Amino acid sequence: MNSLLIRNARIVDGTKAAPTDPVQIAIEDGKIKDIAKQISFAADVELNLSGLITMPGLIDCHVHAVSTTANLGQNTALPSSLIAARSGQILKDMLMRGFTTVRDLGGADRGLQQAVEEGLFVAPRLIICGKALSQTGGHTDYRGAYDNRDVRWYAHQLGSVGRICDGLPEVQRATREELKGGAQFIKVMADGGVSSPSDPIGYQAFSINELKAIVEIARSFGTYVAAHLYDDLAIVRALDCGIECIEHGNLMSDDTIARVAREGVYVVPTNITYDMLATKGAASGLPAASIEKIETVREAGLDKLAKFHEAGITMGYGSDLLGDMHQEQSGEFILRGRYIPTDAVIRSATVDAAKVLRMEGQIGELKADAYADLIAVDGNPLESLDLLTHQGAHIPLIIKQGNVVKNRLSR
Repeated sequence: MNSLLIRNARIVDGTKAAPTDPVQIAIEDGKIKDIAKQISFAADVELNLSGLITMPGLIDCHVHAVSTTANLGQNTALPSSLIAARSGQILKDMLMRGFTTVRDLGGADRGLQQAVEEGLFVAPRLIICGKALSQTGGHTDYRGAYDNRDVRWYAHQLGSVGRICDGLPEVQRATREELKGGAQFIKVMADGGVSSPSDPIGYQAFSINELKAIVEIARSFGTYVAAHLYDDLAIVRALDCGIECIEHGNLMSDDTIARVAREGVYVVPTNITYDMLATKGAASGLPAASIEKIETVREAGLDKLAKFHEAGITMGYGSDLLGDMHQEQSGEFILRGRYIPTDAVIRSATVDAAKVLRMEGQIGELKADAYADLIAVDGNPLESLDLLTHQGAHIPLIIKQGNVVKNRLSR
């Protein structure tokens, strides 16, 4: 299909308090050619969305497509061929929930991305950082106290979320290797985490010089560094070193929130993962030591949502789920809707998410020259975010880059 005309599209993208008046959308060669009340356009196919709400394709700014089990140490040891097959299904399910673009925060490589681009997987557009950078004993070092195996193999396992590097030469090499390998940005583990055994929350991972070196190299490649961060002191250190995107941010102080807003740093909260890890983590293979860490960040993360919103921080939508918990990806909409306005929740998965990905004007909104990514919703999400959940049950139409990947329209 080379051309498509959408009729009677009432658009909701989170930038207005109500749907727009009906418009027509002309799509050609994967992009939006024109959008107006009336368009003279000879299309191969026409679709009438009367009675539905049209939205830009949803964007999840924090996923782990290769995390096929919650026990990430075990996941790392699985054959890369098996990880690739399982990841293909995980990605397809994301697309069928209406997410037409996802940003992977550690694990997915250029090969997996290329498989998506070549149509070998039915999947969202995949934005990658390659392997996240971690230090010995840091987040993504899953060996534990009594295991001193060489971990250089982490960098070559598709199922590994991260790779280990210590000291300036190793950190510089690892950053350059990830960028050479196709990383579109760099992810650094600048704090301790829940899923790994040796790093308490608030662990000051990497030295200041190491963090600055990572940022310097990323910027020299024309890109940015996102950082896994919970603790306020760790966040301040990362900001001082030039980190431009904070993943999580659960324990950020009011003063740091004001600084983040002032400096235009992006934040991607991921609260649904803590709910799922607390209730389903053990059954999904999460080690007991990791489960004990969850409450340290769970409630604090929810409390921060309103503060981030009130401060005017640009937030991206993030799920950060593992294993069979991926199916709860859309639950972040409901959680956020309890603390911030519905339009802001939607914006975090559309226009604001595009800003986080540095893809403004390409995704996250319906406008001329943007990728033709859109979904149709049976009902108004501004009135009920629940319409964006239930595995896409209320989303009868999904179009990614001009291709109809789901069509259950009754007309």
